[in-house]
Amino acid sequence: MKLQEIYNYLNELSPFELQESWDNSGLLVGEMDQDVERIALSIDVDEALLDSLEANTLLITHHPIIFGGLKSLNFATYPANMLQKMVQKNISNIAMHTNFDQTHLNEFVATEVLGCEIIQKEGFVAYFEIDDDFESFAQKVKEAFGLQHARCVQMHQKVKRVALTTGSGCSLMKTLDADCFLTGDIKYHDAMEAKSIGLSLIDIGHYESEHFFAQILEKHLKNLGLKVIIASSKNPFTTI
Repeated sequence: MKLQEIYNYLNELSPFELQESWDNSGLLVGEMDQDVERIALSIDVDEALLDSLEANTLLITHHPIIFGGLKSLNFATYPANMLQKMVQKNISNIAMHTNFDQTHLNEFVATEVLGCEIIQKEGFVAYFEIDDDFESFAQKVKEAFGLQHARCVQMHQKVKRVALTTGSGCSLMKTLDADCFLTGDIKYHDAMEAKSIGLSLIDIGHYESEHFFAQILEKHLKNLGLKVIIASSKNPFTTI
């Protein structure tokens, strides 16, 4: 199958035009006319993943390996070292980032991971309602995402309306209509801002909230008749 056919299928599933202006989703490595023998799915590109892949594989990732403008290709530095290995092994790459967040990822996490019914969607934010004590809800969130600890800002004893943005969503805080916000990459100053506006926060982790990407996309790609493997890269963070 030609890469162009797969790209077209992905574009129908989650249109690339939905991506944010700062994003870089789409075909990043390869050419539309090349033949694809197999597909691998992963949240990111890392060296161990590339070493494990066979040549002539199409790697579909959530995060783009090329994000900002590249001014040089120094193969001793990231991401050029990854790109060199991809070219050597004829591994092509399509990224589905902010477009997939909007069409699939937030909805899957809210409904399938947390078991909640979405009542409203606004771009990158999914809203749902619960009726639970904050500490009880935080414990459920911790268990759902496999977190060792739940980093929280508690501004409410009871939680009724929750907003969810997978990955890193703190820039959206001031636009939310919710008691509690679930997102990743919460920083110290984000926590201080949340306290000032009376918004509870629970940090669900960036990797932890987005690694479902491959699981979601695999179900849609099975119909193409190609071998599809989930080969997710590992969380770069470890806990001691």
